[in-house]
Amino acid sequence: MTYCLGIRVREGLVGLADGRVTAGNQIAAARKAIMLGDGDHRFFVMTSGLRSVRDKVIAYLKRDHGADRADAFPTLLDAVAAFAGTLRRVREEDADALRQSNLTFNLHAVIGGQLAEDAEPQLVLVYPEGNWIAVDERTPYISIGSTSYGKPILDRGLSFETGLRQAVKLAYLSFDSTRLSATDVGFPIDMLTFEAAQRTWRFDHFEYDEMVEQRQWWNQHIKALAERMPDGPWLDTLLPPGTGAADPRLSVVQNRAE
Repeated sequence: MTYCLGIRVREGLVGLADGRVTAGNQIAAARKAIMLGDGDHRFFVMTSGLRSVRDKVIAYLKRDHGADRADAFPTLLDAVAAFAGTLRRVREEDADALRQSNLTFNLHAVIGGQLAEDAEPQLVLVYPEGNWIAVDERTPYISIGSTSYGKPILDRGLSFETGLRQAVKLAYLSFDSTRLSATDVGFPIDMLTFEAAQRTWRFDHFEYDEMVEQRQWWNQHIKALAERMPDGPWLDTLLPPGTGAADPRLSVVQNRAE
């Protein structure tokens, strides 16, 4: 499985793709995010599904549409249309052969960027059939792959007005929640941001050991918050008498921490 996440906020875009690849009992690492275009006129593609289908679509897109050139597509909509058309072509070529091998043509793609004639950054989800949807301000993210585990924190903490810095943190925490619950999602991860005001792309790659501080901080604080949450109506009906009494040791620890 995979976890890829695209976020669109007023300040720009955030992308995250995990790098774990599983095949039977084998685990490997592979890049699931790619940049196309050139210079300031670039866009990213992140995919889940068969790696062979992804590689063929990207190869055709570069060969037939010059997707590596800055002037290949005037708008992201043009790039998405070319990708969707190429995906349909590969589907026609390979779907029957894959079906005979009990494989599913299941490529999903998240595509995001701001090209020369775009007024603002765009973020799109492309389905295996080649149809697509665009992110709007009310739900400013798209995820593909193992999507259930990382969704709650995004729904609680992310809005179109969230700053780029906070959006990066929420993207990581969404991945971390998924990583803990889905054994086929994991490090390394590739992350990228697009700052809309300056039309600036930034990229980085992180291994497991590079995120120790953030992982430990989140684990400690989420447990502490659960301890400090007010008791609900279950206190008198589901727990032994006296359970509601404060633990003096916990109070001391909390006061020191505050």
